[in-house]
Amino acid sequence: MRDKIMRPTRFAAAIGFAIAAASAQAGECTYTVQNSWNTGFVASIKITNDDTTAIDGWEVNWNYGNNVISNSWNANLAGAYTATNLSWNAVIQPGQSIEFGFQGTLNGDVVETPIVTGSVCTSNPDPDPDPDPDPDPDPDPDPDPDPDPDPDPMGKFRVNAQGNITKDGEEMPIQCGNWFGLEGRHEPSNDVTNPSGAPMELYVGNTFWANGSAGTGRTIQQTMNEIKGMGMNVIRFPIAPQTLNPNDPQGKAPFLKNHSSVRSNNAREAMEDFIKLADQNDLQVIIDIHSCSNYLGWRAGRLDARPPFVDVTRTDYDFLREDYSCSATNNPDSVKHIQAYDKEKWLDDLREIAGLSELLGVSNILGIDVFNEPWDYSWGEWKDLTTEAYAAINEVNPNVLIFVEGISDSYDNQDGTPDDIGNSPHGDPDTTPNWGENFYEFAANPLDIPKERLVISPHTYGPSVFVQPMFMDPAQPECEGLKGHEAGAAKCNIVIDKDRLVPGWEEHFGYLRDQGYAVIMGEFGGNMDWPNKASLGDQKLWKGHITPGVDQDWQIAFTDYMVEKDIDGCYWGMNPESGDTGGWYGHAYDPISNTAGWGEWLDFDQRKTNLLNKIWGQ
Repeated sequence: MRDKIMRPTRFAAAIGFAIAAASAQAGECTYTVQNSWNTGFVASIKITNDDTTAIDGWEVNWNYGNNVISNSWNANLAGAYTATNLSWNAVIQPGQSIEFGFQGTLNGDVVETPIVTGSVCTSNPDPDPDPDPDPDPDPDPDPDPDPDPDPDPMGKFRVNAQGNITKDGEEMPIQCGNWFGLEGRHEPSNDVTNPSGAPMELYVGNTFWANGSAGTGRTIQQTMNEIKGMGMNVIRFPIAPQTLNPNDPQGKAPFLKNHSSVRSNNAREAMEDFIKLADQNDLQVIIDIHSCSNYLGWRAGRLDARPPFVDVTRTDYDFLREDYSCSATNNPDSVKHIQAYDKEKWLDDLREIAGLSELLGVSNILGIDVFNEPWDYSWGEWKDLTTEAYAAINEVNPNVLIFVEGISDSYDNQDGTPDDIGNSPHGDPDTTPNWGENFYEFAANPLDIPKERLVISPHTYGPSVFVQPMFMDPAQPECEGLKGHEAGAAKCNIVIDKDRLVPGWEEHFGYLRDQGYAVIMGEFGGNMDWPNKASLGDQKLWKGHITPGVDQDWQIAFTDYMVEKDIDGCYWGMNPESGDTGGWYGHAYDPISNTAGWGEWLDFDQRKTNLLNKIWGQ
């Protein structure tokens, strides 16, 4: 919470955030006080393997006289005090380090620096017993929501007074695309290997069956070279909680589609290797928790989502997932698989992601998008959750930005009665926001996150993703108010009128840019040829009475608005496997004529390149 994060005392500054270290045959254990204030502290323990053989499993111990730990991350904590490895950080290779952290209370005015013991750190020199013989008896109680003990960290991201992003004090444009895949995809229910599975794999454009099983030869480095050459400097990188688990079977063979030459051992390894390679290529990364489950994906809407899910009656739709839930309770009879998720697990995941900069030794993690499209929360609920998200991230890494998406126009109260729907104000009722677009209530009830750390990150799309009521043709009064598949079934025409759309964008998020907030579209884009090359269900509903090009009209109108408002954004998607939007890269796949072309990338779509060049000022 913000009121618990205080300005460091002069005593804490004077001891230089003291370190107690212990070297050993297997490694070195270092206890570091990262920050302290008049009632509490944040500290970490780093284990460095300086031996020639790998450490496989570790346990360390330490003790306090008066200090007490209230929460921890990246380790299992028991007793007073013993920490053991998690599954993903058990092995420490020679020359590598892992680090775990914790927050605690002082129970007095002394920040303790205990000796760390354990089988991986057997030699224990005494810490300085009195680093400051004259501590400040009257520490400064002023609140400081952004403690920053390191005056010159590398990879320190901030929002300046103009609402623009800076890295290490230098303003940088956000020329961004989404590179998705590790959050999980839906395998068809008739898939031979993994029916209705949800494999987590970074799309590379090089599948194992391409070119007679020789693959296409494409690598991640090749793609990074190409997108950098086109001007991209930031990648939004969606993951799921399960991505963080190297042992999740859906992140491993035999469920992976990539060619063996570019295949990772597991989803966690793919994530870490990608972030490190992006850092080497000076590409910044926004890590996005895209769902509570790799099985539910974008449709979740909340941390503990459960059926019934949206679009269960969608035409020719295989992605129903009525048998999966992220809720531990109140599930309908359809649920057979529970991946229970809740606020505490989410906050732990945010801390773990915040620790990746230190763990991987990178300086390119620009921000954390705390949860994708939280459409199933009221504004008050979402504000409370984001306040806790900021505090959890800031405990571990005060140098990253907090990306927050908006809500929607309504929400299910999730009390076991699916029809109990609440309405969220969004201004003019005729301009319906997309999931993640609605920041209307921010004006009267702003988020409790410092402006220099906050990025407003709405999502908005045109008809290829969802047909909104404001797309209906005024010449068809019978279609007024219709949306989605009901509009398709009624053979409604679609007309993109920028003058009709801009007032909604202004009410939902644009006004915040005028107030100096950083506004970065987390997702925008679409299928230029829709309803051609769309899902079979969309083709049945729309092909024949809709002339292809209406989504291109929408994208032109929206990118014009972005330029007018000086709003940057992350195009969805950069890679082309998204069924409703396609990608910046072309796709050999066609759902009718070339299903074997799935995962084979073609050249950049020049129409999309033109849009990106427009908003990037190229």
